[in-house]
Amino acid sequence: MKLKLALATACVLGATGLANAQDPNLARNLAATCANCHGTNGKSVGGMDSLAGEPRDKLLQKMMDFKSGDKPATIMHQISKGYSDEQLALIADYFAAQK
Repeated sequence: MKLKLALATACVLGATGLANAQDPNLARNLAATCANCHGTNGKSVGGMDSLAGEPRDKLLQKMMDFKSGDKPATIMHQISKGYSDEQLALIADYFAAQK
């Protein structure tokens, strides 16, 4: 019975995003997927925009525009659709905090 309760609680927490909020490295881990094109920690070595230190709202708006299709892209529209709005906000927060 306790196991069933624990599993149900984990499912509810996961569904509400609270489980993710407890992972202090979640934003960094999500942002790591951007490194192939935008450089480690968002510091591009050329060819793509650097994301590090950009304003959070600007980054988030761009990602949301890619996700909605309002901003044309070759690959970003596909990548951004793989994230929830909450995850995109975490990614924007992470890059905005980089120097």
